[in-house]
Amino acid sequence: MVIAITIFGIILSFNARGQDMLNDANNFYQSNLVTVQKVTFKNQYNMQVVGNLFMPKEMGETTYPAIIVGHPMGAVKEQSANLYASKMAEQGFVTLAIDLSFWGESEGTPRNLVSPDIYAEDFSAAVDFLGTRPFVNKERIGVIGICGSGSFAISAAKIDSRLKAIATVSMYDMGAANRQALRHTLTLEQRKQIIEQASEQRYVEFNGGETKYTSGTVNQLTDQSTPIEREFYDFYRTPRGEFTPKGQLPMLTTHPTLTSNVKFMNFYPFNDIEMISPRPLLFITGDKAHSKEFSEDAYQRAVEPKELYYVKGAGHVDLYDRVDLIPFDKLTDFFNKYLK
Repeated sequence: MVIAITIFGIILSFNARGQDMLNDANNFYQSNLVTVQKVTFKNQYNMQVVGNLFMPKEMGETTYPAIIVGHPMGAVKEQSANLYASKMAEQGFVTLAIDLSFWGESEGTPRNLVSPDIYAEDFSAAVDFLGTRPFVNKERIGVIGICGSGSFAISAAKIDSRLKAIATVSMYDMGAANRQALRHTLTLEQRKQIIEQASEQRYVEFNGGETKYTSGTVNQLTDQSTPIEREFYDFYRTPRGEFTPKGQLPMLTTHPTLTSNVKFMNFYPFNDIEMISPRPLLFITGDKAHSKEFSEDAYQRAVEPKELYYVKGAGHVDLYDRVDLIPFDKLTDFFNKYLK
């Protein structure tokens, strides 16, 4: 089966799979020090959100600080989020890795829909769930947002004061990425062309036509593939990180719908970021990451307490699953300081 994918107005077709290159990656890490159970809860849109709840095995008769973990944009909880949740549960936190609405096991149709407001609401709904568990201290709930979820977590924290400490890893500002692309390389005319194409596609789909998808990870590499395409491919299209949720097609994973993806152009997560202070912000990025401009931008706009932490030698996707590079000690110190 061949799927039509549209990237910046160009229709491409992909049908191949890749090979694994691990290099100390451990996306599917499992710990014998924690217990895991699947949980469900409703957000304010009455949509069911599904998550994996991780708890230290040796829990006493007390309440614990908790951390919500959000997966990269277009991914699912089994990709990076479970790893972070498991590692932080080993450090004594109750953690919850969630599938954002329209992705993975969470509700929402059509699948792969983009809705920044609902994504942010999912984080607040996760606070609702955790804060009502008898073993969680509702005054000690934090969040880790990976890649696009970094911007969704910030969006949530601006209007939800129950998120007491916010960390992002390899953050993408999904609004700026879609309005301007990396290093502001997308012109205004190109942006208008994307909007025009998505607008016209709405007529097609309203009349029952084929759904088109955009961006995401390419499904095969060519001689013309860019370094960034190769970086994402190595995670999402090889056994290193590939995961296809039940009912999904492998070649559609990571690809949002074209008609909904333009909603990111109205998404400005760093506006009013000062509302989060005095709650602390930690921005973690690789010093080689193609995405570090977003963490740097957020850090410049944020108000103390804040910290921008560079992982030496790390690229963007390295911090999804390369356990020797991910600064779990830094995250542990941050949440111990502000949640414990």
